[in-house]
Amino acid sequence: MSSQVVHSHWITASCDEGSSGSADALFPYWSFTKTVIAICALKLSEDGALDLDAKIEGSNYTLRQLLAHTSGLPDYGQFPAYGEAVRANEEPWSRNKMLELAFSNGMLFEPTQGWSYSNIGYMFVRELIEFRTEQTLGDVISDMICEPLGLKSVELAKSHEQFGRLHWAAAANYDPRWVYHGCLMGTAADAARLLHGLFAGELLHPDTLSQMLKTKLLGGPLPGRPWTTCGYALGLMSGTIDGIGRSVGHSGGGPFCVNAVYHFPDANDPITIASFTDGTNEGIAEIATTKLIV
Repeated sequence: MSSQVVHSHWITASCDEGSSGSADALFPYWSFTKTVIAICALKLSEDGALDLDAKIEGSNYTLRQLLAHTSGLPDYGQFPAYGEAVRANEEPWSRNKMLELAFSNGMLFEPTQGWSYSNIGYMFVRELIEFRTEQTLGDVISDMICEPLGLKSVELAKSHEQFGRLHWAAAANYDPRWVYHGCLMGTAADAARLLHGLFAGELLHPDTLSQMLKTKLLGGPLPGRPWTTCGYALGLMSGTIDGIGRSVGHSGGGPFCVNAVYHFPDANDPITIASFTDGTNEGIAEIATTKLIV
């Protein structure tokens, strides 16, 4: 196990709550933002504002397929030029420039005929949410999730200045606009409370949550990570861990830190844990969550 400092917060079904590390520090949520975007999309589907299974105008894929990463869309992260531009602290590319690069080799497969992680897919979901609500994603998240759950620290990062408030000094050198679907930031406590609220039934109707949890199995163990089986649901990484059972949530990472925000429903007292640490190895944060399960 790494000697890195891990900042964690946990909350159980019986409302036992605690933390280790810096309780008030702010962290980037990275791809846990996808879970939050998916919750907003599903809430809009409950209201009839979005249809999970209708083809999105001008495309041959659906909202459900975007949320599940089965649309066949490519991703910009696979191109070396993207990483080089980020490391060089370049100004984030325009949407059109990014899409031109990402689609230079076309779609990866026909919808539902494969699985491939796509940040672009979640950018399209974000744009659909903003179009339907006539609000920014940050405002939608505030209205639909943060205010009902009482989350005070969570905000959508859009500038160097915001990232300059994060726990690690290296964050000030990163422009969050490189994350085209958006990157939330907040405390470990609010990340844990957000996912806890989802599984406590405070955000979605039971049948909608059931749809969100339908998982496509993707494989088995991964080197350096705790998984026994790995899968993906709608905005949720979903799998199993030996001796613990099911684990549902999302990991994330960027150039200077990683995180893991997971719910463990098979624990004696079901528990939700958010862990953050520096570096680029998501497995360290994931393993840290498992160490907190009694």
